[in-house]
Amino acid sequence: MDVLINVFVALHIIGIASLLGGFLTQMKAMGAGAARFTPAMLHGALTMLVTGIALVGLNQADDQTVNNVKIGIKLALLVVILALVYVKRDDETVDKGAFAAVGGLTAANIFIATVWT
Repeated sequence: MDVLINVFVALHIIGIASLLGGFLTQMKAMGAGAARFTPAMLHGALTMLVTGIALVGLNQADDQTVNNVKIGIKLALLVVILALVYVKRDDETVDKGAFAAVGGLTAANIFIATVWT
């Protein structure tokens, strides 16, 4: 079970890397007002959602404790990220506020995952 959990953790990290990497590569364009949500950002967020749900289920099946408040907050942030990216995915440009919100919420999600013990 530990190997399976570690595989899903790795996939979860790949998802967050895709989402954050897509944001970071568009930072310069955001300054010019030409940023857009890339397909990698949408796919990264969806990967995070699927692997996160799988991780909760696997950890509970392995009789490990799961902090449901922490998971709920992370899920709420991810749903907002997904909503913003999904709705604006076909727009040529995205306003700075929405784009910065996705970056900030992604960073908050990372800090909640790593700092909240």
